[in-house]
Amino acid sequence: MFENLSDRLDSAFKNLKGQGKLTEINIAQSVKEIRRALVAADVNYKIAKEFTDKVKDKALGSENVLNAVKPGELMVKIVMDEMVQLMGGQSAGINIKGNPGVVLIAGLQGSGKTTFSGKLAKYLREKKSKKPLLVACDVYRPAAIDQLTVIAEQAGVAVYKEPDQKDPVAIALNGIAHAKANSHDVVIVDTAGRLAVDESMMKEISEIKNGILPTETLFVVDSMTGQDAVNTAKAFNDMIDYDGVVLTKLDGDTRGGAALTVKYTVGKSIKFVSTGEKLEDLDVFHPDRMAQRILGMGDIVSFVEKAQEQFDEKEAKRLEKKIKKNKFDFNDFLSQLNQIKRMGDIKSLIGMIPGMSKMTKNLDIDDSAFAKVESIIQSMTQKERGNPEVLNMSRKRRIAKGCGRSIHEINMFIKQFDQMRKMMHMMSKGKGMDKMMQGMPNMGQRKF
Repeated sequence: MFENLSDRLDSAFKNLKGQGKLTEINIAQSVKEIRRALVAADVNYKIAKEFTDKVKDKALGSENVLNAVKPGELMVKIVMDEMVQLMGGQSAGINIKGNPGVVLIAGLQGSGKTTFSGKLAKYLREKKSKKPLLVACDVYRPAAIDQLTVIAEQAGVAVYKEPDQKDPVAIALNGIAHAKANSHDVVIVDTAGRLAVDESMMKEISEIKNGILPTETLFVVDSMTGQDAVNTAKAFNDMIDYDGVVLTKLDGDTRGGAALTVKYTVGKSIKFVSTGEKLEDLDVFHPDRMAQRILGMGDIVSFVEKAQEQFDEKEAKRLEKKIKKNKFDFNDFLSQLNQIKRMGDIKSLIGMIPGMSKMTKNLDIDDSAFAKVESIIQSMTQKERGNPEVLNMSRKRRIAKGCGRSIHEINMFIKQFDQMRKMMHMMSKGKGMDKMMQGMPNMGQRKF
């Protein structure tokens, strides 16, 4: 996410490395590079210049302030503060109050409206304890209703549809009536899109909005289209005056222009960002956290939040007892892997940890990193998973055939698992960090 922009900004700050303080000359050099980085990220030149002019003014005003702070660090702080303000200052909530609350989804075809509708439904059901209803109002695109039906099933929510009805306003109104009759407290209306902004599309979405009077209207836009996304967002807002923006495909080759300038150009906040294809890959947009990630500072708050979502107190206590008795087994290990995977895309998670994004940017890290381990454990019998000590050579040969791995790989994994289990047990008994560290070199010397 925004790797090119992050790299170019990092280069701009490096110009200040070794400098004793901020001066007009080194500030001007850094600001010039920052402006180039923003323009390369598809930020409108006028906005980029206004942004860097503010940065320059603040930097010049800080020439003789905070002598204990290095010039590069001070410039990063100034840029981050301005970037946060450019993106809206603070996160904006979604209005789902009402009986029911009605959320209208609008956008171009291919922007990800239907998938976002499902993600939002899942988010509201799981994190806001709501009972959402999806309403299929795309009466043009082939299989649009079927797609929403499948997504609704995956999200664990209901869907209202009228396959033979061609009036989207009537479908939306009937869907709201159905929601009231069946105790749904939120209605999410998925509408049709077009390949480009046109008069008939704008007229239809306006009619739907005027007909159902939604409590919230969200415009979904593909962030990979850069400045075109911002221009489309403005055209839609001029017509239907929506409440907020949703940026999709932030996990793709995104230069960052849309995220940085939508608020400035349209005057409407980004409310959600979609960072993957899974229904869980939806995040509330926080300008400060996004600015930190763009500047390579990580996003530890979001990382902790994702971890807490998967935390099960009863399971943690159960594992603690097993670890103390040195009974941690392959079933427990597999459960922990699955818990990590549910937190989201592995590389994105690593990127949230300060300093890790630069270290891993050229590494091919994805969910398949766990595939070897999972295949080995899944090739074991239930007895073997629960009792690692029974694994003799004949059992290892059978497991190797079952998962398509070599005996050497099986032995390496079992040895590493055993070392990990011993260290966990040691720590649970209060043996101290020094003894745990004695076992670490053996794990680090070998790669499974």
